[in-house]
Amino acid sequence: MKSTAGTECDTNGPSGGPAFDWDPRSEAVLNDQFQAYDHMRKTCPVAHSDYLGWSLFRHEDVLKALMDHETFSNAASRHPSVPNGMDPPQHTPYRRMIETYFTAERVDAFEPECRAIARELVAGLQKGHSTEIISEFADPYAVRIQCAFLGWPASLHGPLRQWVRKNQEATLARNTEAMAAIALEFDGYIRGQLNEREHAGSAAPDDITTSLLRQTVDGKPLDHDAIVSILRNWTVGELGTIAACVGIVADFLADRPELQAELRRDIGRLLPAIDEILRLHAPLISNRRVATKPVEIGGRRIAAGERITLIWASANRDEAAFDDAREFRLDRDPSQNLLYGAGIHVCPGAALARMELRVVMEELLARTDHIAPIPGGGVRAIYPASGFASLPLRIS
Repeated sequence: MKSTAGTECDTNGPSGGPAFDWDPRSEAVLNDQFQAYDHMRKTCPVAHSDYLGWSLFRHEDVLKALMDHETFSNAASRHPSVPNGMDPPQHTPYRRMIETYFTAERVDAFEPECRAIARELVAGLQKGHSTEIISEFADPYAVRIQCAFLGWPASLHGPLRQWVRKNQEATLARNTEAMAAIALEFDGYIRGQLNEREHAGSAAPDDITTSLLRQTVDGKPLDHDAIVSILRNWTVGELGTIAACVGIVADFLADRPELQAELRRDIGRLLPAIDEILRLHAPLISNRRVATKPVEIGGRRIAAGERITLIWASANRDEAAFDDAREFRLDRDPSQNLLYGAGIHVCPGAALARMELRVVMEELLARTDHIAPIPGGGVRAIYPASGFASLPLRIS
């Protein structure tokens, strides 16, 4: 049976049925990703496509893959990825080292700088006029806080914003040559920072980037390739995802003045509100795995070596995991929310991201009276991005 997202799947799998169950890049899917993923979750919850391999749409199946890292490996990329693309035992010492950069003490110490950046950006918004919240607020905030966190100069703000856009375009097009060139471009920015710090020696700034140059794993110093991979993972995730989150939350509040008013009165409810908003509208659409051995999931047989895509944007809207799944509610069990993943690869920077989002929205709500939508103004981002490519809002 044809649908806007694909076909109802054949439980015999691609070898005994159609070659592909759906097309993730079809116009119907890209026009409304969340509706398409909701449909797939109900009609073909484990679906095959040429673009994504096997896609898992149900919360139960995604959680199973997250918790079974021996069957569903994170080593899904052809390129080294430290430690995201590693499995135990290789993953364990790198993960242990990385977690030291996201302790509660580090997050608390960084909060005043985040707040100063957010406050400055809010002050620069034109009140009473249409404001392009992505390019004028969300993107600059994401770039500035990431550079501040890592100790990178302001001269990288512009190049990094351009790099994120180029990377998203090349990923969507599956243009491997462009993706390779873009990766090298980003590596060049990082290597430049590493070379400057090595040249400075003991006079190098006391920041996270310098600290990584002095780190060891299993008694061996990190080489530049490993540091570049770590910083690439941190920065790509931070820039695209934080900016998307800011746009998603601002749009949600703009459409709900009563919720805005409630949060202005009781700002302590802001953090769970943000998590719930981002459960409904995922800032990160999907993540990859690869099967290490034959496995059956959702009635489909997946062979060893096949690619698997975890569709966060569907799993967190699963009616089997959340009562009234499409409704905004502040009384949900937060442990079911897969916003930051689960298992050994759960996002190490979750506490940092939560603080950054809380702070920027606290400042936006505290220093404005009203956030209102511009009818027909927003343009949704398309896969692999989420959120909004542009989002005009009226700030007063």
